[in-house]
Amino acid sequence: MGNALTKTSFNFPGQKSHYKGKVRDVYNINDDFLVMVVSDRISAFDVVLPKGIPFKGQVLNQIAEKFLDATADIVPNWKIATPDPNVTVGHFCETFPVEMIVRGYLTGSSWRLYKNGGRDICGVPLPEGLKEHQAFPEPLLTPTTKAEQGAHDENISREEIIKQGLVSEEDYKELERISLALFKRGSEMAKEMGLILVDTKYEFGKKDGQIYLIDEIHTPDSSRYFYADGYQERFDKGENQKQLSKEFVREWLMENNFQGRDGDVLPEIPESFVNEVSERYIELYENITGDKFVKSDTSKIEERIETAVNDFLKQA
Repeated sequence: MGNALTKTSFNFPGQKSHYKGKVRDVYNINDDFLVMVVSDRISAFDVVLPKGIPFKGQVLNQIAEKFLDATADIVPNWKIATPDPNVTVGHFCETFPVEMIVRGYLTGSSWRLYKNGGRDICGVPLPEGLKEHQAFPEPLLTPTTKAEQGAHDENISREEIIKQGLVSEEDYKELERISLALFKRGSEMAKEMGLILVDTKYEFGKKDGQIYLIDEIHTPDSSRYFYADGYQERFDKGENQKQLSKEFVREWLMENNFQGRDGDVLPEIPESFVNEVSERYIELYENITGDKFVKSDTSKIEERIETAVNDFLKQA
């Protein structure tokens, strides 16, 4: 198994700032470019786990690259180049402070809310009598605020977003249109692979008055997939769906009494589980993209990334 990239501390030419997210390290190059290094860190229940997962960053970065390229006709995106398997370089954009969540099925947090009596998600009314994993007649847009580091995203309605001035009404209508078009394209591509795109999130920014799709798209960290084969049979029987996401990591943590609650103690993560998660991410990549995953050389991963980014910046 390869080395895991769990932290970076590069100092690129023209670098103005460095932001560390749960998984991604983002370097601002002179307010012109963003260099996004996708690490091998893994988070669950809003907690970054102490061990990295070899090749996870490469998996996420290369899935996002494929889907950014496949949707560029719908909306321009921030990507300029992928100079390294773990790196995307793109446009520096002013980020909209909301995330656009599109849901095709009553699953996950939306099901938990519904099961507990909620009949409204982000101002969208839900009818009585729905079942877990049931498809909505049309995909729902359920936006959230984009939380500061360490905080939880909060559901918010379209009306509140506009009222609070988080996004102008004109821009928000465009974000809605783009998000639904992206979800439709993602669903079509998933269907070709025998998958169902269940729900996902999109993030957007603006540069020179133009809206750009930013960050990742249709990866197993930002999206949930079901296997199409057997979906209806499992639904009819009230059984859990076979999922293609990092849900299996959350399930392992729950089995070991961790859900990110006050007082919960992170379990010791054995190397055997780390290797299993790595193989599962590679399986996700191949199922989602239809491409064979080619492991990069991770023997000197930080040196490899630094060289690739510096070479790109010299030519930019």
